[in-house]
Amino acid sequence: MHKGTVDQVLNSGVAVIAIADIGQFSAEEHDRLAKFVDDGGVLLRFGGPRLAAHSDDLVPVKLREGERLMGSAMTWASPQHLTPFPDASPFRGLNIANDVTVSRQVLADPSVELGDHTWARLTDGTPLVTGAAKGRGWLVLFHVSASPGWSSLPLSGLYVEMLRRVVELSEGVRGGAAAARTGTFPPYQTLDGFGHLEKPYPEATPLRASEIETVTAGPLHPPGLYGVQGALVALNAFGSRSVLRPLQVGRRIFNYAGTAAQELKWPMLEIALIILLIDALISLMLRGYITVTNRRFRKAAVGSATVLLFAVAPLALFGFEDKAAAAPARASAPTIQDKALASALDTRLAYVITGDPEVDKMSQEGLFGLGLELKARTAYEPGDPVGVDIEKDNLAFYPLLYWPMAPAEKDLSPAAVTKIDQFMRGGGTILFDTRDSPIGGLGGTASPGEQVLRRLLSKLDIPPLEPCPPDHVLTRDFYLIKEFPGRWSGGQVWVEALPPTDPKNPPTQPVAARGGDGVSPIIMGGNDWAAAWAKDENGNPVAAVVPGGEQQREMAIRFGINLVIYAMTGNYKTDQVHVPALLERLGK
Repeated sequence: MHKGTVDQVLNSGVAVIAIADIGQFSAEEHDRLAKFVDDGGVLLRFGGPRLAAHSDDLVPVKLREGERLMGSAMTWASPQHLTPFPDASPFRGLNIANDVTVSRQVLADPSVELGDHTWARLTDGTPLVTGAAKGRGWLVLFHVSASPGWSSLPLSGLYVEMLRRVVELSEGVRGGAAAARTGTFPPYQTLDGFGHLEKPYPEATPLRASEIETVTAGPLHPPGLYGVQGALVALNAFGSRSVLRPLQVGRRIFNYAGTAAQELKWPMLEIALIILLIDALISLMLRGYITVTNRRFRKAAVGSATVLLFAVAPLALFGFEDKAAAAPARASAPTIQDKALASALDTRLAYVITGDPEVDKMSQEGLFGLGLELKARTAYEPGDPVGVDIEKDNLAFYPLLYWPMAPAEKDLSPAAVTKIDQFMRGGGTILFDTRDSPIGGLGGTASPGEQVLRRLLSKLDIPPLEPCPPDHVLTRDFYLIKEFPGRWSGGQVWVEALPPTDPKNPPTQPVAARGGDGVSPIIMGGNDWAAAWAKDENGNPVAAVVPGGEQQREMAIRFGINLVIYAMTGNYKTDQVHVPALLERLGK
């Protein structure tokens, strides 16, 4: 079993890919997943808020927008149970527990083909699991989330059996007909390196009936027994066409890495010989063996010897000086690897390079000023802020990215879209700043910053958003604040929509956030926070803030500190509401 990004999982050669609540893939991810299914793979997807907000065509049936909530005070429907599985369903014959209920689901759009694609239903007839063949593979969708948040199915043994049936749909990593669904032999026991039968490792894939006579044992199909107890077939390590050949062991000579040592013996001997000859000449002249009557000629001879000494000595060492000077020149040019290494060794605040020199300079000065405040007020001491190129740099080193909107911002390439989606799915947070408060007006002409933001977000897989609620953790994780001003004030701040609370069971006391320990991957506003944080090398503010002056700047700094702590630690404040109960339990 492998876990990672879509590209990492596809490159690992798996037969089944399970994806939880991703509504929209990048163009490159979509094409690769579609090819994976067409070649015989199984794509297993689960519902969630993002899939309910917008979905693509990599689902077995067309979905309605929005989700269905059952069992709350504002709905007529109560939590639903499962009905017996139909005969055409891969889940046929499985026992359904009476305590399995569903309270939320993603609804399918009614159609003529919906009944043929429904593998499991609720008591009111709505689909719980749908599936459809695509090429040689399958698209399977659980209309509930993979965790117990939407149903109690993941807590039951039925869930495990259903997933096992879905895995059995796959035909292995490579090739074969989809009709081999009932003619496959899963690995039962395989041989290790010492010829002992043992439990198969996870990378071992099933054999199809048509492959038993022709397949060659290897990493995907290790030698051993395949099938189930009572119906086993053997895959031998050596087949009828196997040929033993002598092992060819050769040697390869290579130099040590880096620059080879330079021999200095001969250049130094040449210099010593020249100095000796000059010394002998001067000695003969001083002792009278060489008489020079012309004073001007004598001076010229001594000068020529001196010039010869200083001219020959650098020539002898020319190669070494040239190489020594070239090494620092190469080291002085920073590379992408140098930036990644520095960011890996020291946590830094980062901003996205837009291509506009004024905007990028303000972003750098803003994060520099915010870093000074973090060092003075908190235990976190960030390194110098760094500008990142979405197309080239690795974003995994930065928990928070500040992304200002500039008119010169270019469209995102498919590779950049994939990188940003992976960054947000992996726990990173991006602060989008249109710098022209307010943002997200109802109707009217959108501001230039809003137009750039909409153009960029249209290609990304973003979760449902909502205005930041007053009880969100951003309002209290370090400072208690009620608004989020920057250079401007009054603009709306948007975060990921938190799951709705149950009106029947309201919390007994306020909590920091209703969304558990998750961190919103997107925070969006237009108050130009970098300008409010910006300071020069002497620590003096760079830009004026209006209309609140220095008091508004202080609130902007407090928001920035709350933002950094939120991105780096999550909703840890949520747990504080349980402190009285824990202390009472410990006292007992």
